[in-house]
Amino acid sequence: MIGIFDSGYGGLTVFKEIKKLLPDYSYIYLGDNLRTPYGGRSQEAVYEFTKEAASFLFNKGCHLIIIACNTASSEALRKLQQEWLPSEYPDRKILGVIRPLAEVAVLESKYKKIGVVGTKATIESESYNKELKAQDNDLNIYTNACPLLVPLVEEGWLKNVATRMVIKKCLRPLKDRNIDTLILGCTHYPLLMKEFKAIAGKRVKVLDAPLIVAEKLADYLKKHSEIETQLEKNKTIHYYTTDSSDKFNKLGSKFLGEEISSEKVELK
Repeated sequence: MIGIFDSGYGGLTVFKEIKKLLPDYSYIYLGDNLRTPYGGRSQEAVYEFTKEAASFLFNKGCHLIIIACNTASSEALRKLQQEWLPSEYPDRKILGVIRPLAEVAVLESKYKKIGVVGTKATIESESYNKELKAQDNDLNIYTNACPLLVPLVEEGWLKNVATRMVIKKCLRPLKDRNIDTLILGCTHYPLLMKEFKAIAGKRVKVLDAPLIVAEKLADYLKKHSEIETQLEKNKTIHYYTTDSSDKFNKLGSKFLGEEISSEKVELK
């Protein structure tokens, strides 16, 4: 099975594209909604929460996990891959969302001016800066934290005047720098794609993060048969949340565009 993990609902934007592109596999989606958002947490807390989530998914039979959370990808992924995974689950893999987006951004940017918006933790970690610079040191990278957007999305305020005002304020310093490419460095933000595109303007390429991650995953599975052959292909999907399953079912169904049923679990 393939596990998809996020601190809340944002990862559903990624999962929606993954299951559309790769429909034959079996999936488990886990949302740590009880402890969301991760954006204001310490690096130590994010690491522990992400490790607990990964343990849960591996114990449920997943051989591959996608951390569909930029904060967890920036604060916990590398340490999990380098220290925890080799000793605890040496035959399993964990992938994040930052590298796939950085790779595409470098290709898309004509004038080497890339903007990144995300949670406070993701921006302060400079994970995108490091990944982008590793691929092209001549890039000009401009970032801005937008901490208010995750709670607005979690409350379902997708088409709201207040939300548009927050996006405008968030993008203003990046537009002043004449960016030509924008990375939405939080998996919640694609739910506001129309608003981001409208406010960013036609000269700015706003990357479709969920689609990019899904395509990169498909490419990864083609290249790594040792992982792909271990994945269950029964087309089953299980949803788990650490908070109210009723709330998750209601909001999750809106984000996915289909009815879902989840089970509440406790991470340890």
